[in-house]
Amino acid sequence: MTHIACPTSRSRHASSHSGQQGQAMVLGMLLAGMAITVFVRYFFVGQVVAAKAKQLHSLDAAAYSAALIQARSLNMLAYVNRAHVGHQVAMAHLVTLGSWAMLGGTQAGQLSSGNPPAHLIAFMFGPDHGAAYAAASRAAGMDGLAREQGELARAYKNHDTVVRQVLSRAQEDIVRALPQAREAALRQALADNYSMQIEPKDFDLRFDQDNWPGYVQRYAGQGQLRDLVEQAATLYRFLDPRDHTARNPWVVDARCPGLRHELRRRGETRLDASGLWQSIDTESFHALRSNRWIGCYHREYAMGWGWLPGPLPSTMDQPHVENPPDNFSSQDFWRWVRDATSWDIASGRDNPLSNSRANAARRRWEGGGLPSFYDTRAGRSGVALGFSVTLRHPGPDTLPVTTRSAAETFFERPLPRSDGHAEMDNLFHPYWQARLVSHPSQNKDTP
Repeated sequence: MTHIACPTSRSRHASSHSGQQGQAMVLGMLLAGMAITVFVRYFFVGQVVAAKAKQLHSLDAAAYSAALIQARSLNMLAYVNRAHVGHQVAMAHLVTLGSWAMLGGTQAGQLSSGNPPAHLIAFMFGPDHGAAYAAASRAAGMDGLAREQGELARAYKNHDTVVRQVLSRAQEDIVRALPQAREAALRQALADNYSMQIEPKDFDLRFDQDNWPGYVQRYAGQGQLRDLVEQAATLYRFLDPRDHTARNPWVVDARCPGLRHELRRRGETRLDASGLWQSIDTESFHALRSNRWIGCYHREYAMGWGWLPGPLPSTMDQPHVENPPDNFSSQDFWRWVRDATSWDIASGRDNPLSNSRANAARRRWEGGGLPSFYDTRAGRSGVALGFSVTLRHPGPDTLPVTTRSAAETFFERPLPRSDGHAEMDNLFHPYWQARLVSHPSQNKDTP
């Protein structure tokens, strides 16, 4: 049986199929639009992420640069402090040369007057001591080097000027300028990391935390600086005590068989309580004498003297008197000592008569003593010098992007101390370094 399709039925089926095709196209277009929207959104988010990453890297580099500025500033303060020590050691040598020059000049005068004669010193204590005393003739006039306008005095004053007008002021400038120098370096590093032309001052930058205020402290010229200067001075034998006693081997008097004629050389360089160097050098021949009134005693013959003290009102702390006689032709030495002094001339070890003449001929050099200096503040040892910053900068479509960074400057020796002790941070060793650290609010990120 043959079936014949109805035309009307075919037409309805075609129309239904055509309608379904239009609905799929609309759905496809909607899906495509959504895909494009998602793609554009993800592309924008990617741009924001990339901008934030670049901004964070730039800010980290800038923060590290600022921490380096801190490290260099603290290391410079340490170098200046060490320069202070070097100048003080040089001044100690100069003041010692000055008292030696005065000793040489006065010895030349005593030698020329034969009081005592060189041959007596050689006879009593050997040819070396006699030759050394005779060589003082070549030092005639050298005490002028130690006078206020002498070459040594001028050199001493020049060192003091450098210490006070150059080094101390340099430290003050470094401390005062560090915050501005640090921020300038931070902003310049940011500008260098962006290809577009942005002035360093135009970055929206804020310091969140900063412990620089009060991190270093200015100290008077004592404390750590004095300790280091005195330690450095011990490295130079020229500054060591200059004490030597030569004793004649002969028995002089049966009443005192243990006593001898003595040749006493005394000398010392030290930093006084006011922070100024002073040096004294004396030499005396102590002839052993005796009488029925006081027994055995030493009659002192001053051979040479020189003293460079600190400023007024510093006084000599060695046995001495203010106005010693020029000679003892009109009175016995022992009577004068008994009546005018409290010296021990029986068993003493000093040169009190030479000290007295050194005191009378003293010269005072211009100088202000140990300078003020900067060191880390007491009670903050072990605390790094740190800061944290926040940067807001326009990202894609001028959307503000916020990033944070932090850095610090810390003290660390490159090698352990030879004595095994730990060394706390200070401004006498240039061991300051820089590093990035976590921002205090890293766990509280802001979009």
